Amino acid sequence: MPDYATENVRNIALVGHAGAGKTTLIESLLVAAGAVASPGSVERGTTVSDADPLEKSIHHSISASIVSLDWKGTHINLIDTPGSPDFLGQALAVLPAVETVAVVINAQAGIENTARQMMQMAGERGLCRLIIINRTDAEGLDLQRLLEEIRAIFGPECLALNLPSKGGAAVADCFFTPAGEADFSTVEAAHDALVDQVVEVDEELMALYLEQGQELNPQQLHEPFEAALREGHLVPICFVSAKSGAGLAELLNIVAQLMPNPLEGNPPPFIREDEGGAREYHAEPDPDQHVLAHVVKIEHDPFMGKLAVFRMHQGTVTRDSRLYVGDARKPFKTGNLFKLRGKERNEVDRCIPGDICAVAKVEEIHFDAVLHDSHDEDHIRLHPMAFPTPVFGAAVQAARHGDEQKLSEVLAKLAEEDPGLRIEQNRATHETVLWALGERHLHLTLERMQQRYNLEVKTKPPSIAYRETITAAAEGHCRHKKQTGGAGQFGEVFLRIAPLPRGAGFEFVNEIRGGAIPGSLVPAVEKGARQALSDGAVAGYPMQDIQVTVYDGKTHPVDSKEIAFVIAGRKAFLDAVHKAHPIVLEPLAELVIDAPSAAMGDITGDIAARRGRIQDTQSHSEHITLQALAPLAELEDFPSKLKAMTGGEGNYRLQFSHYEPVPGHIQQRLATEFKPLEEEA
Repeated sequence: MPDYATENVRNIALVGHAGAGKTTLIESLLVAAGAVASPGSVERGTTVSDADPLEKSIHHSISASIVSLDWKGTHINLIDTPGSPDFLGQALAVLPAVETVAVVINAQAGIENTARQMMQMAGERGLCRLIIINRTDAEGLDLQRLLEEIRAIFGPECLALNLPSKGGAAVADCFFTPAGEADFSTVEAAHDALVDQVVEVDEELMALYLEQGQELNPQQLHEPFEAALREGHLVPICFVSAKSGAGLAELLNIVAQLMPNPLEGNPPPFIREDEGGAREYHAEPDPDQHVLAHVVKIEHDPFMGKLAVFRMHQGTVTRDSRLYVGDARKPFKTGNLFKLRGKERNEVDRCIPGDICAVAKVEEIHFDAVLHDSHDEDHIRLHPMAFPTPVFGAAVQAARHGDEQKLSEVLAKLAEEDPGLRIEQNRATHETVLWALGERHLHLTLERMQQRYNLEVKTKPPSIAYRETITAAAEGHCRHKKQTGGAGQFGEVFLRIAPLPRGAGFEFVNEIRGGAIPGSLVPAVEKGARQALSDGAVAGYPMQDIQVTVYDGKTHPVDSKEIAFVIAGRKAFLDAVHKAHPIVLEPLAELVIDAPSAAMGDITGDIAARRGRIQDTQSHSEHITLQALAPLAELEDFPSKLKAMTGGEGNYRLQFSHYEPVPGHIQQRLATEFKPLEEEA
């Protein structure tokens, strides 16, 4: 049984760009709290967080890792998240498990792309935010300038809780007992700025402070401090050096005394569906209420099987609890409960509200599942997290004959573990495509298949997911008549087609009057149209954004069967499509590129050569951020080209944006390539 209560729990996700030092910082905090005897090393592959063989070999986190420690009566769950944009899905997946997101910034590198992105996403989720400036004892730093840049980019609500002292070898407290000398500014000025910001959310304290001139102590400021965190009115900043230990004890005190516990943070937005429709539902962190928990991570452990990491939001789970997964009607029994410290699994008797635990060997559990102990709660789900769209793909097939089923099972496990992956069975090209968030993400996923599951695969670039549509309205007709020795086939269909707005999909309208086509046969017409829709008409790609209206037809009292109207519907649809000026659409991707300013000319020129368009440009000191749209078909070698243009300093993220018509010469080429297949058919 845990020797702490919900109010003593703190849940913190450490996020930030790759190389900011998150894993090393957690290692140093474990040592400072007495949880481990000595710090591990990222370079030697001995850290608690990075226990995966791949993480050890590349010296970077590629999945989220939960680490627990205790500090002065406070139980702290720290989640180490990967900082590479390629593994953003893993970082986003664990945000519903925490009250606070700590954005770690490398003092040497400054504000990098992932830090910006996670600050924004945490704010949108209503999570409290903390900024940790790491590596403050490095040489040649201008920490005052970095602090000013943070406030300029993220807002004036970002204020220092402590300041570097003695050249970054120590920190000076600006909140609890403001005293000592800072390397820049003054402790008193930083303290006054904090108090001024905090009292703005409490009119009574503001009157005491401003009108009566009363000094306020940390106890008086605690509740308005929490309110300011919840409202995003305050984003504290603290300085630390994971390497030298400067500021580590102070950071643990800040987490224990100032960061919100599960009773104080903004609760995650659950959705409850009942007869009255969908409505927002807030869990109560009460140990005596019915159970409500949310699965934030799935691992497939070679020894323990499937491991589901969940955040308890309500109620208490014990070793012998019987729980349901979502709307499943059959419960499972929690035979074992674990607290995690990297790869360590420490058994516990119970899991209380606000804590993060894990359960093993329950096959029906899946990522994002809601666990509960009552059928009354089987329609509750968490408000869905928006994940970036995977756009880097490889068509995969088993290299060894007989491994086809194994490939399917392994792909399913990998996708279950990583929300940034997507598996697609492309019927048009007969390909199994593994989609990832980036080139490196894809490469390491394929490497994991080989290392962990001993599965060799062949890969090739996937066929580009072109689509077809129409640009004008038209009518189509088909009279299908087939006479054999026995019963024949007869069906006649008249229909109209019209373009729909981009992204609308397919719409079928029945305007048959007077029983020209019996109601039982109208679905056959729709089935035929949908068959043609999937096969394409110009270049063999699926069609979209089309409305089909069937308005007339004829039947035969004996020969009109379903198959006849499927064929007639298909041919009538194709007849109309060829009259409706069909076009081929190509997927466009949105690129966000962060690179040195000196490379701007090369990058914009390269984007233009790929038929891309620059949408926005922002300058940040010696770096720029470019937003662009470019056809996905033109981006195959973009990662290596960007690396060459920026000397390895450029990074980017990419996600699907929308479809646009391809240029005429490309449509002509695609149509020509399709003709031999058409003739063969």
